[in-house]
Amino acid sequence: MKEKSKEIFGNPMTEKTYQKAVKSKKRYAKKFGNDSGQNYPIILEKNPHIGDLLGVYDVKLGEGGTEGKGSFDTEKGLIVGNIRMGFGHYRISMAIASAAHSMGYTSYWMDLNSYKQTTCTKVISAQNELYSLGSRLSGKSKLFNRFVWEPMNYEGFRKLSYNSSDQKNAELMAPVYRNVPKEIPVAATHVWPAQAAVHANMKYVVNAIPDNWPMALHFAEGSVHTVQTHYAYQGYRILNGMQGQDVLNPMPEEELVYTGHYVDHELVSNIEKDCALRRKRKEEGKPMRFLLTIGGAGAQKEIFAEIIRYLLPEIKAKRAALYVNVGDYRNVWEELQKEIPGMKKLSREHFNQWEETKKFASNALTGDVIGIHGFWHENIFEAVYCTNLLMRSCDVLVTKPSELAFYPVPKLFIKRVGGHEQWGAVHSSEIGDGTLECRDIPHTLQMLELFLKEKSLLFDMCDCIERNKNSGIYDGAYEVVKLAFRLREKDKK
Repeated sequence: MKEKSKEIFGNPMTEKTYQKAVKSKKRYAKKFGNDSGQNYPIILEKNPHIGDLLGVYDVKLGEGGTEGKGSFDTEKGLIVGNIRMGFGHYRISMAIASAAHSMGYTSYWMDLNSYKQTTCTKVISAQNELYSLGSRLSGKSKLFNRFVWEPMNYEGFRKLSYNSSDQKNAELMAPVYRNVPKEIPVAATHVWPAQAAVHANMKYVVNAIPDNWPMALHFAEGSVHTVQTHYAYQGYRILNGMQGQDVLNPMPEEELVYTGHYVDHELVSNIEKDCALRRKRKEEGKPMRFLLTIGGAGAQKEIFAEIIRYLLPEIKAKRAALYVNVGDYRNVWEELQKEIPGMKKLSREHFNQWEETKKFASNALTGDVIGIHGFWHENIFEAVYCTNLLMRSCDVLVTKPSELAFYPVPKLFIKRVGGHEQWGAVHSSEIGDGTLECRDIPHTLQMLELFLKEKSLLFDMCDCIERNKNSGIYDGAYEVVKLAFRLREKDKK
């Protein structure tokens, strides 16, 4: 195998960059060990939370003398490789699993951040903790955000040299794939599972790249990379700005594919029905439903608090209703209730009751909703997928412009976390299914007022969502699955 830290798509790295990558791997190996010689048995279990909904099986790793159990479907099986870093990568994985399920395939869920006995997970967890801390600090400190977090997310991760170290570190992650049949296609929703799969000699690897800002961070050379927008396609193809102003050797044409947005089958297949119900509720003067979703880093609570304060009179007057999904951050809900007088009286809690949450989401599609409904689920799968369930019956999703920017629901974008996210809002506003990024509280509240007092903004977004569907813009998850199996079919011919 070519030394992936020395040359990236034919672009040589300096000796200094390469030695930095080598030292990075040595540092992690010294701290967390090197389990390259370990042979972890595979254990397959139906996921108890989304197994029935999306046909997902968890891939777990045994230790020592633990025997494996269950066998992969090597014909219809798809490895969905991911990590929990925020909620976005899990959300993309669920979209791909949903699409695969609708197409008759079985998804095997490999969370590389869940194998606590492995060097792989220890390395990922250490970096994930740093990322979550940075995300939270960026919301609390303007100076940290301006001089550290924004530049790192915008330009630091963009550099080609950053990928060199990541590729070297990924060599420590490869052992988790040792007992996975090499002919099963892999759809990875974070670069590390893609890089690890390539280093483990998995034959058919698709690297589903998130966001809309091309960064070398997302390269897993040896896989086929997919992107959600044409802007991202052009930027990745020429490695735009990834080594200053240098004109770099481009990515090979066959290693980069535009697919469209990664969206769940349940959402895509019901777009027309859900948009019709949104228009109907608005015309009939029903409470306008806003869905606030707090991401995996738990950031931006302060912005949501101001939004809730603004909406309280509208909720009391039954001109608005509110869903608040705090994910697996129960403390955020409790802090909001302490900070906002009157919120508790209007609230109903749906806490750690998955069946009740699913029932509420189903009934809300055609039934009436008033007041504030808070959702908290201790389990990560339920915490993430709760937003997907509520999305269909909401009128407006209020979110930072992260992975949710690509979902087919009217969206109000609050201030981003990290400079790379702003391009999700730019793309969404250009295709008409979301607002501009509202970078401060006054502009956020102004947009809320427009949604409440007018119907043109909501109706226009619904029109655009329907047109986008007809253009295939939301078909990315299906296309990733097709591509993964097409790679194998092509190899057989």
